[in-house]
Amino acid sequence: MFQGKTECFSTQTTMASEPPTSVKLSKLLLVSKLSRYDFERCRHVDLTESELEVALRKRGADYDSLIKNHKLHKEFEQNVKKAFEDAGIEARVVNRFDYTMDKINWADMICAVGGDGTFLLAAGRVTDNRKPVIGFNSDPRRSEGYLSLNKKYSTNIEEAVRKLKQGEFKWRFRNRIRIILCGENVHEDPVELHEQELLGSNQRFFSAVPESRLESNVVSPAETNVQQRRLPVLALNEVFIGENLSARVSYYEMRMNDGPRTKIKSSGLCVTTGTGSTSWNLSINRLTQQSVSEVLRLLQEKRPELLPALTHESALVQDLADEFNSSLVFSAEDTRMGYTIRDLISAGVWPQPKGVEPRGFASRIEVKSRCLDAGLVVDGGLSFRFNDGTVAILEIHESDALRTVDLNEP
Repeated sequence: MFQGKTECFSTQTTMASEPPTSVKLSKLLLVSKLSRYDFERCRHVDLTESELEVALRKRGADYDSLIKNHKLHKEFEQNVKKAFEDAGIEARVVNRFDYTMDKINWADMICAVGGDGTFLLAAGRVTDNRKPVIGFNSDPRRSEGYLSLNKKYSTNIEEAVRKLKQGEFKWRFRNRIRIILCGENVHEDPVELHEQELLGSNQRFFSAVPESRLESNVVSPAETNVQQRRLPVLALNEVFIGENLSARVSYYEMRMNDGPRTKIKSSGLCVTTGTGSTSWNLSINRLTQQSVSEVLRLLQEKRPELLPALTHESALVQDLADEFNSSLVFSAEDTRMGYTIRDLISAGVWPQPKGVEPRGFASRIEVKSRCLDAGLVVDGGLSFRFNDGTVAILEIHESDALRTVDLNEP
């Protein structure tokens, strides 16, 4: 199937309206993880290596461990690059600062080398369902790498390349959230939260997709005479809306599907895809064995005929917690969005009107900010200004799905 430098691979697909099942694979772009050592090196560019070592050790950091893990990652990265080059594919490595639209457009496939954070970075700027994105977990000992290929391919990179080469995989399409902002100042650049840690709040490296490449006027906002913008990124995991200062109550109006608009005060709103349902969404909503045990004890006290005496360590408690937590996860192909209103204030007149469920599903979510200094954060990386009067419309469209692969297993 591979012939020189103009190879293609093909396999079964799952979307009726997708492009042809053969994809050219002659140029691969490897997106490199920003290691902790890289992070510290970027923060302290004015220090020599010996001065950096002294500063980190003084702070209590394990300098030797930082260097060891950095070298392991770089070695793994080079092994991935070599495996693809040995298969006749031109491979280039870029870091997060050099990951531009020109380089994305150059490549036939994007490959994230790191963990889930690196995968989200790599996927976030691929704005259609045609260009495949895959990932290799560079440190399966310390990272789950849920979005990457199976951990076993971290120790057998060549086998993964062989399966890609021979078409031994199925396409997988992970739905993503499209975001439309309506209001004033919606064309401001976002703040990249990771770079903000390195370079300060006034530094931005975001290379936006040209607006001309995106659909405009997809949705008519409820308000008139306001600016409208479809954001040039898609959320693979989740969208979080809330005050930037976490201790401040977030105030907003929310409407799901064609339902009524509800005024809400909470600790913020998390809207997730099926992919993201295993991530922050799960952490927010999961029940601990302690909580399940305490509820069952209360039930046993009120209705002792229904339940025997229970202990926190009982098998029933664990089974119930596991069953509930598993139910929070839904398919990456699901066209619904899951939402969670964090720490919903349910006192006095709030929410207004009453009746909104703190957790559920919707195909369309509209949020109007009543916040003072808030952000709309996409996949934990990009924060768009979302202050009083700004409206966000969240939807899932199949044309926005991320194309990735599931390698065939015996």
